[in-house]
Amino acid sequence: MKHTLLESIASPADLRTLSRPELKQLATELRDFVVQSVSQTGGHLSSNLGTVELTIALHHVYNTPHDRLVWDVGHQTYPHKILTGRRERMGTLRQLGGISGFPRRDESEYDAFGTAHSSTSISAALGMAVAAKLKGEDRRAVAIIGDGAMSAGMAFEALNNGGVSHADMLVVLNDNDMSISPPVGALNRHLARLMSGKFYATARDTAKSVLKNAPPLFELARRFEEHAKGMVVPGTIFEEFGFNYVGPIDGHDLDSLIPTLENLRQLKGPQFLHVVTKKGYGYKLAEADPVNYHGPGKFDPAVGIVKPSTPAKPTFTQVFGNWLCDMAATDERLIGITPAMREGSGLVEFERRFPKRYHDVGIAEQHAVTFAAGLACEGLKPVVAIYSTFLQRAYDQLIHDVAIQNLPVVFALDRAGLVGADGATHAGNYDIAYLRCIPNMSVLTPADERECRAALTTAFRQDHPVAVRYPRGAGAGVAAGTDLAELPFGKGEVRRSIARAVGQGGPRVAILAFGTLLYPALVAAGNIDAAVANMRFVKPLDVELVAELARSHDAIVTVEDGCVMGGAGSAVQEALATAGIVIPVLTLGLPDAFIEHGDPAKLMAQCGLDASGIEQSILKRFGAKPALVRTAVNH
Repeated sequence: MKHTLLESIASPADLRTLSRPELKQLATELRDFVVQSVSQTGGHLSSNLGTVELTIALHHVYNTPHDRLVWDVGHQTYPHKILTGRRERMGTLRQLGGISGFPRRDESEYDAFGTAHSSTSISAALGMAVAAKLKGEDRRAVAIIGDGAMSAGMAFEALNNGGVSHADMLVVLNDNDMSISPPVGALNRHLARLMSGKFYATARDTAKSVLKNAPPLFELARRFEEHAKGMVVPGTIFEEFGFNYVGPIDGHDLDSLIPTLENLRQLKGPQFLHVVTKKGYGYKLAEADPVNYHGPGKFDPAVGIVKPSTPAKPTFTQVFGNWLCDMAATDERLIGITPAMREGSGLVEFERRFPKRYHDVGIAEQHAVTFAAGLACEGLKPVVAIYSTFLQRAYDQLIHDVAIQNLPVVFALDRAGLVGADGATHAGNYDIAYLRCIPNMSVLTPADERECRAALTTAFRQDHPVAVRYPRGAGAGVAAGTDLAELPFGKGEVRRSIARAVGQGGPRVAILAFGTLLYPALVAAGNIDAAVANMRFVKPLDVELVAELARSHDAIVTVEDGCVMGGAGSAVQEALATAGIVIPVLTLGLPDAFIEHGDPAKLMAQCGLDASGIEQSILKRFGAKPALVRTAVNH
């Protein structure tokens, strides 16, 4: 398909000059461009196909970037990026040095707020609307939030505040799962236009002010209005928050969207528009399977996603999913919990086999953790499957509801360390640092697939909270097995000893590896003849092994795929200081910076955490002046 009209759009100002038929043609071209673009780079697809018309309508009606658009989560903003001057850069999407898959303030003035975690848009847009009011600026703020993100408590906290703020803002509920909506038809379109119009708003407000002097009549009118709306729309709850509710309307119908948005932009105070869209809309393969097309890799648009002929190595997520089913079959106390990440966290088979013990609580991480705590209080054994970056959202619950009460909850932390294309917002760089400081909490860092399975079994059989962290994708390719063996609790192991005799060659270096970086550490150690320990546990740390290696070597090197500050290397240095052992320590890990999106292997190499980087860091620090090793200063 030719994209003649789309190629004429350099900014939203250009599409504001288009007629309604031209906007519809633009939508067709834009949708095709999204499919073609994502098929070449990979990325989010279904959600973006569902927001094409909504994006066009918003930029057509609102004076962006003067008016602010805040996209919740932001994985549905490819049409927004394409229409705001980044069409030519879509070939770099989610690649090192390219544009982000999410809105970023430093990428475009049209990205009013950086979003990648859910349910933040209403709060941010409200802040912008209140700021405009305080500064006397005539601007609007719009939050676009999905029905899934509306399940998070933060969204309702913002609604509760926004309804009494009297700020000029609009919340657009993009309902793309038909989860709270009746069928959309001509009657709803008519009512949406009516309820978003000035006449309706003025009449309603005048009636309220008059009837308040006659409380019985006011209450009767209020109930009649709610009853009339309740027959066709699920808006009463949002009205109770103080928003003027409009909808639901068809989010793919520009003839409905544009007039309604034009009406709403003229109204003062908090407004709420409910639109219904379909994930994958306009691309039949994605419509039929929106989950599979949520975040595909590269594919042929004419053929669709094709499964590889040779099966790939099992991922850590799959190892977890298999373990969860096997453990559940042996212990009926096991309960699986996920905050809206069934596929991503590997719980599909568990839900099928153990539906009564499977709980998807929606995008509600805080609730997920405290819900698990309640289960544990009653003698059950909850396993919370959650991404490392999302557990950050429930940190208070982790401390207050789980750790203080020392409840046996297992946290299976997927996506630990760098995650690649999703970038800093989704990277699990901080879990070691923020978990190991919590009393009663243990932290396990398995090195490969088999050790991950054993670590999960070990965690499950403890009587206190335990987190097991593992990265995205496959590991070293070590078969996970099917048994439920445990690891010796709190114990690491030496995987490589120095071959040369004491006194031969340069300084004797021991590498303490945490997690999957064991394998590049072994390669580096083989090149420079260093010892390597697979530490397995950050907390409790195997202090006996640390002390033993410190006394038999000239220097210690710690390696981890988490932040250096407060991480596993810090734990080792604390243990050495407590034991009164003075020895040079080199801590290798992720720097004190947010790591950009890109290929994970390239990012790890940039951080010096591949085999070559580990080797070069050790040689640079200890290889040149072995006589000075014992007096070197750690940085």
